[in-house]
Amino acid sequence: MGTASQSGSIVLRGKRWYGYYRKQIVDPTNENVRAVRTVVRLGLRSQMTKADARDALHAEIAKQTGQIAEGRLLRDGAATFGWFVRHRYLPLRQGDWRPETAKEKTAQIEIDLVQRFGQEPLESIDKFTLQTHVNELARRYSQDRVKQARSYLKSIFDEAIEQEFLVKDPTRKLKIPKNLRPKDKQVLTWEQLRAILASATRRDRLLLMLEMTDALRPSELFALRWLSFDDENTLSLTETVYRRQLRPFGKTVKSLGKVHLPDGLADDLRQWKLECPDPQPKAFIFPNAEGGLLDPANYRNRVLKPLAEALNIPKLTFQVLRRTMATRAQALGSVKDIQAHLRHSRADTTANEYMQELPESVQQMVGTVYALLTETATRQRVM
Repeated sequence: MGTASQSGSIVLRGKRWYGYYRKQIVDPTNENVRAVRTVVRLGLRSQMTKADARDALHAEIAKQTGQIAEGRLLRDGAATFGWFVRHRYLPLRQGDWRPETAKEKTAQIEIDLVQRFGQEPLESIDKFTLQTHVNELARRYSQDRVKQARSYLKSIFDEAIEQEFLVKDPTRKLKIPKNLRPKDKQVLTWEQLRAILASATRRDRLLLMLEMTDALRPSELFALRWLSFDDENTLSLTETVYRRQLRPFGKTVKSLGKVHLPDGLADDLRQWKLECPDPQPKAFIFPNAEGGLLDPANYRNRVLKPLAEALNIPKLTFQVLRRTMATRAQALGSVKDIQAHLRHSRADTTANEYMQELPESVQQMVGTVYALLTETATRQRVM
């Protein structure tokens, strides 16, 4: 005879206990739910009591199907990683992302994760499989991309547990590999910066001077219109460009607003307004040949790369220029000043990601410390 309970029933057949329970199966293609009666072979009567058999049944249910001991049923293990990501994870997350950001993140998740695990059932993916995949990503991609992949994995499996598709989190101890590719930390010298400006054409010199002085992002720089310039010493950043589409917002809350122009740079900009093809208020300050948006990628390939090759500079990008400005400004202002200059939301982004150490600055600091430490002793010897 059997004893029914919330977690199934126990039956003694001959010398062995058997457990029965019904689990709900969710068809991942159409969301239809149906109940299936399942039998579990437990231990011998001589080795366990009925209570022990019931506990063993509960343990088997949690192990095999994800049913929690209190009786809540999880989704069936037929749901694949790809199905869960596309139909249960991304629809929730995309509401938190801007449309362009959602496209980028979705594409990265598809390439780095879904292509590898898309056809595998969620419950079959373990820590070993995930860790070896993250290790493989570390051999091919930058450390930022690897860290993002790990973060997405943890977020996806956390959501799978939240939605009761899984009981155990295989990403709980997932590690960042130690053999990550080093980050690009190139910083240019003042001599290199001046050489770049001296080698650039009239328009490019002004564009790069504006970039170097105010550390603008390319999305901000190429969206500038003449109405942004007040003909005095201020530029108003009111929109940005991304993939040749204008947007009324920036990368961060502090991205948009007014930036100061030194007198000489403001004079150069006024002169360029007299020389440029179209000085109308809605015209772009640095347009392409047709008067439209200048594509940052094209500018990088057609202007920055040739300049770098001609001057024997390993790498010249807008990111390198912004990092250089943050680093070279260390002796000119505080971290908060540089944060405001780069318009970062957080000071730790400025200090940890952009500002690099300068050996000559460290050497000077050490010398100053030594001089201060020995100043009293020197005075006493003189006296």
